[in-house]
Amino acid sequence: MKLKSVAAVAATLLAFSASSAFAHTGAGSTAGFMAGLSHPLLGADHFLAMLAVGLWAGAIGGRATWLVPGSFIVAMILGGVLGAQGMALPAVELGITFSVIALGALLAFNPSLPLAVSMAIAAVFAIFHGHAHGTEMPADISGITYGLGFIAATAVLHATGLVAILSLKSRLTPAVLRITGGAVGLAGVALLAS
Repeated sequence: MKLKSVAAVAATLLAFSASSAFAHTGAGSTAGFMAGLSHPLLGADHFLAMLAVGLWAGAIGGRATWLVPGSFIVAMILGGVLGAQGMALPAVELGITFSVIALGALLAFNPSLPLAVSMAIAAVFAIFHGHAHGTEMPADISGITYGLGFIAATAVLHATGLVAILSLKSRLTPAVLRITGGAVGLAGVALLAS
C-alpha cells in the first residue's frame, strides 16, 4: 500500500513537471479572479513549489504546519506588490525553478531546522513566485481580484500538500519522504533543463 501511494504521488508530480510552464511574465490574460486562480495551477513550477511547501510543512509538523505556508503567502503577496509596481527582481525564473529543486531536497532530507529558518526559506522562495504573479497583475480593480485568485490557489495547494502528508502520518517513513522529495526535486531539474 505504501509503495502504491508513493508511486501515485511521484507520477502526479512528474506528470505536472512535463507540462509547459504557463505561469510566467507575459503569458496569458490577467483579468479577474479565475485568471489569478489558474496562474499557479497551470504553471508546473508554481504548482510543484506550492504543493511542496505544504508537504514540507506537514513533514516538519507542529506550528510549522501553519507558520511555513503562512510565511510563504505573506511574502508572496509582498513579491506580488513589488512585481505589480514594476520593481525589478533579478533571476525571477531561476529563483522559481530553484525553489522547486530546493523544496524537494528539503522534503527528501527533512533536516532539523529552526522554525524561523524554515519560515525564512519559504518566504524567500515566495518573493520570486509573488513577483511573477505581480508582473501579470493589472493595476486597476481587476488586479485585486486577480491577486485574490492567486492567493486562493496558493492556499489550496499548500493545504493539499499538508493534508496529503498528515493523512499518511502513521505510514510516513524517511523513505516515503525521500521518494516524494526526490520526485519534486527531479521535476525541478527537468523544468530547469527545459
